[in-house]
Amino acid sequence: MADELTAGSVPPYYREVYDIVCPNQESKIDRDVIVKILMKSSLPKQTLSEIWNAVDTKQGYLTRNGLYKALALTALAQQGKPVNDKLLDGFAGQELPKPSLGDLADLRVLSTQIRRERVPNLLNYSFEQLRELDSVSVNLVPEKKGLLLKHVEYEVKSAFYKSSVSRRYNDFIAFSDALVVRFPYRMVPPLPPKKIGANKEFLESRRKALIRFLTLVVRHPTFHESEVTRFFLTFSGSDMTTKIKQQFCNLPDEFVTSPLAGQSKDLVPMDTQVQFGNSKVQINRLFNSISNIKDILDQDVRRKMETAKGMLAFARELNSMGSDSQPVSAWAMGQNEFWPKIKDNLSVISTEFSTLSEKHAKQSKFSLDAVVERLALQLDLLQAYKDLCERHEKGVLRDHQSALNKMANIKKKKMTATIKGGEHVGEVEQLSSRIIEQESQIMTMENRNYFSLHCLQMETQLVYANIQILADVMQALAQCELKGHEELLEVWRDTVEKTKKLPACNANNST
Repeated sequence: MADELTAGSVPPYYREVYDIVCPNQESKIDRDVIVKILMKSSLPKQTLSEIWNAVDTKQGYLTRNGLYKALALTALAQQGKPVNDKLLDGFAGQELPKPSLGDLADLRVLSTQIRRERVPNLLNYSFEQLRELDSVSVNLVPEKKGLLLKHVEYEVKSAFYKSSVSRRYNDFIAFSDALVVRFPYRMVPPLPPKKIGANKEFLESRRKALIRFLTLVVRHPTFHESEVTRFFLTFSGSDMTTKIKQQFCNLPDEFVTSPLAGQSKDLVPMDTQVQFGNSKVQINRLFNSISNIKDILDQDVRRKMETAKGMLAFARELNSMGSDSQPVSAWAMGQNEFWPKIKDNLSVISTEFSTLSEKHAKQSKFSLDAVVERLALQLDLLQAYKDLCERHEKGVLRDHQSALNKMANIKKKKMTATIKGGEHVGEVEQLSSRIIEQESQIMTMENRNYFSLHCLQMETQLVYANIQILADVMQALAQCELKGHEELLEVWRDTVEKTKKLPACNANNST
């Protein structure tokens, strides 16, 4: 066969290229991917054509061996040698030559893009790839703006755009509204509520919620590539809220501009409605369970903080007793000499309880940041999916049904006018024209409905692509508890050693 490689050992570089273009170890490599690989060699087009002809199986794809053979012939061509299969026979027992293809990072992007275009009803994003799309931060600007009514501003940074901009809460609202208008069939994450006269705790809670909102937006494949997201993360002018409304809220939605809209009927499997119904139920169950888990973890965080406060209060009381400079007289103690010995050690022991307080507070903060916040991110995504389902059912389906009902009424009127005849001829013609117009609208609505269902399938796959967050949460929780208990155990052991210096009532330390 044309793509068989019969001589020479395969160098690691060949396997690296294969792993990039076939991350799932596929047996077939698309022709377009092979062509793009060959083009990275900067060889003349005639030479590239000869290489392809030497490995072409006439099936539109190559096997792994075919890819390796193409790489070997490319390397030889870069050395100035002709494209000839027989040259490879000279590498029997030797490692095949390595071609120069430049940076392979863009090859990975290209390979992924081609796979997604070939199969548009598969998301083809791993959780790691979603995380790599962008990373954002949202931090409070220390000073408040405004002459009379003070308001809070946030510094928003994007790693992808290498940008830093100042945004108000109303800017986030305008951005969210623009996303819903532009992408009505996609998951737009929920925003935290607005509050006048907010305290420090509320502002911090809202800041974290805004980070979650932006994180889910920039890691959404469709939003990530959109002009509205780029504008929000990079525009540095004034009056952002007005600008984003003017520029994006009057644009046509995704259905009008997407190249997939015309073929969306072919992209929707026959059992989509059934699968969508099942997925909605399953994701609702996920939401309820994760919401309950988050409530439990929230209580755990509060309990750790209360324990930290309790240990600190305990330490203060011990230190207060141990540092009391007022001597106790023999009149009060009689022959009992225990109190001075106990008192001398209480201040020393109090430091251990202060350390215990610090450990509990540290564990509480780690649990909040590494566990609870990640779980909140998962919940926000699931809430966005629930909101999307509601928009779909109250929007597209309702409009479609309304149009069908309107069509039925028009046809009924036409039938009545036709039966009457005579002076009603003009009315019949008018109703016929309205029927044609309405049928066109219904056809558009049907296509929109199919496109909406296609988007719902992609959004459902996106939910499950992000389910890795739950696994990360469980791992972080286990690590947090293990490390926290190990640190607490060490402090308690030190405390035990220090308590041994206290006088005991008897050999058994009984009460």
